[in-house]
Amino acid sequence: MLHGANADEGDLVDRLKRGDQWAFETLVQRYGGRMLAVARRFLPVEQDARDAVQEALLSAFRSIHSFAGEARISTWLHRIVVNAALMQLRSRRRRNEEPIENLLPHFNEEGKWSDESSGTLGEELPFERRDTRDFVRSCIARLPESYRTVLLLRDIEDLDTAQVAAMLDATPNTIKVRLHRARQALRTIVEREMHSAADALVRV
Repeated sequence: MLHGANADEGDLVDRLKRGDQWAFETLVQRYGGRMLAVARRFLPVEQDARDAVQEALLSAFRSIHSFAGEARISTWLHRIVVNAALMQLRSRRRRNEEPIENLLPHFNEEGKWSDESSGTLGEELPFERRDTRDFVRSCIARLPESYRTVLLLRDIEDLDTAQVAAMLDATPNTIKVRLHRARQALRTIVEREMHSAADALVRV
């Protein structure tokens, strides 16, 4: 019997490879919640996220014999669910989204920033506090899909440019451009929401 989230991982993997039903149930109970949290970042529709997790688990069960133990099983499952979420994004019809151009910085004829907000949100996302993380992630969800996906893979999942390019079948330069535009657009969304919240407080 396994005890604790990190106990006897090797034994769990061995049991999985032997087709042990208890081991499959333990895997789902132990890692299913984390996998769903990852899928939800890419797939805002709950059923899409759950479908991605189900597909990821099936994929993990089918390929468990190829798991060599070079990484933790949680890391292995994380990669599988990210890939499953990306497959969901490719297979479904793109939803109506605000064009990225509406979210990028605008400049006046003198070349100066023309938006009302001056903003200080930099290239790094402010994820120190839970409430801030939740706020920023809700803003990320409003980005156009192709830009949201790149930003999630680079800034949230912490993959490098080459890895993201390979996963999305794009060139590294394309990924860099999308990431830069996604960060600019995210800044615009965050600033709009912060100004709206401030205005609401003033009215109160």
